[in-house]
Order: sequence, then C-alpha cells, then structure tokens
Amino acid sequence: MTPLQRLRARLDGDASLVNALLVGLVAVLLLLAFVVGGAEVMEGDTRSFDQYLLQGAQSVRAGHPWLASIMRDFSGLGSTATLTLFTVVTVGYLALVSARVTALLVATSVITGAFFVQFLKAGFGRLRPDASFAEMVATGLSFPSGHTSMSAIVFLTLGALIARTRSRAPERLYILAAAALMALLVGISRVLLGVHWATDVLGGWAFGAAWAMAWLLLARYLAQRPADMSA
Repeated sequence: MTPLQRLRARLDGDASLVNALLVGLVAVLLLLAFVVGGAEVMEGDTRSFDQYLLQGAQSVRAGHPWLASIMRDFSGLGSTATLTLFTVVTVGYLALVSARVTALLVATSVITGAFFVQFLKAGFGRLRPDASFAEMVATGLSFPSGHTSMSAIVFLTLGALIARTRSRAPERLYILAAAALMALLVGISRVLLGVHWATDVLGGWAFGAAWAMAWLLLARYLAQRPADMSA
C-alpha cells in the first residue's frame, strides 16, 4: 500500500468513527427525550397539550371527511402485518445474498423491539383517548404508540441498510428521507385518527429511532471487525 493509499484509508477510518459517534450521540439524546417525555406523561403535565391536539384532530376530520380514509391507509403502513411482511422479505433477501449476520440482526432488532414496546406500554399503563374522539376503534394501552415505534424501527433500519449500498450522497439522503417520511406519516395518522395522544407518537418516534440507531451501530461494528482483525 502506497503512502497516499494509507492516508486515504486513515481519513476514511476517521470519518467512519466520527459518523458512528454522531449516530450514537443522537441515539442517546433520543432515548433521553423518551425518558423525559415519559416522565412528563406520567405526571400528567402533557394533558392540556394532548387534549388540545386531540380536539384539533377531530375538528380537522369533521371539516375534511376525505382525510380520514387517507389517514387509515397511512396508519396501515405501521400495522403488524405490513411491518412483518417488510421484515420477512428483507431478512429473506439478506439471507439469500449470504448477509446472514445482518439478517439475524434485523430480525432480532424488530422482534425484541416489539416485545420492548409492549413492556413499556404495560409499564406506563396509559389509556388511549376516549373513543368519542376517535375515527376508529383501537384497543390496548397508549404510550408509546406501537404503530409509530415499530414503523420507526423497521423503516429506518431498512432505509439505512439500503442507503449503505449507494455511493452517492444524494441517493443515500433520498432513501433515508423516504424512510423517515414513512415513519412520520404513520405517527401523524395515529394522532389525526384520534387513536393516540400526540405524546404517544412523539415517544414512539424517539424510542423507535433510538432503537434502530443502536442496532445499526452494532451491525456496523460487527461488519468492521474482520477488517480490523486482519489489519
């Protein structure tokens, strides 16, 4: 290896480390935001904010009846069936191309994430908004929003994996933005349909994004270990 190649490799390694540290920092901040937000919810400090947005969502649906149908479609993107399908197809493809470690990490991330969301729901024990405010019937506890949390985990994880296969920055940015948009639409739909408080969705975004980032950092670390060991 020439001196120029060694310098370029060193710079690439430094940039990779900085990126990993930034992702880790964002994940920690999001987790902290989730914890602080959860504490505010438990203390009832978000009630007026949540009630205001809930009533606002009901007024928006009343003024624009066609919006409810669109929101139900967006909400369906975060359903268990849809996210399971996305995950199974992705894991199957990764296994097919011999990326078995990544496939295992994706499956484990989604499965453990789903269990952890249910654990958090039981721990907070928050009830959903009154059915009179909702466009459709939804059962179960409320904080954090399961649809929102899991869509953030699945879409951000898959988006990051696809973005890593592209070399041009605009392409990677577009893919990540599209993944984030899908997670955002799911969360917004849950509020507009009146089946979740706004803080349920905010908590779901924070937890889901932090969870996805943590597992992506682990996947990145494991992917770099062979190269580190051979250096």
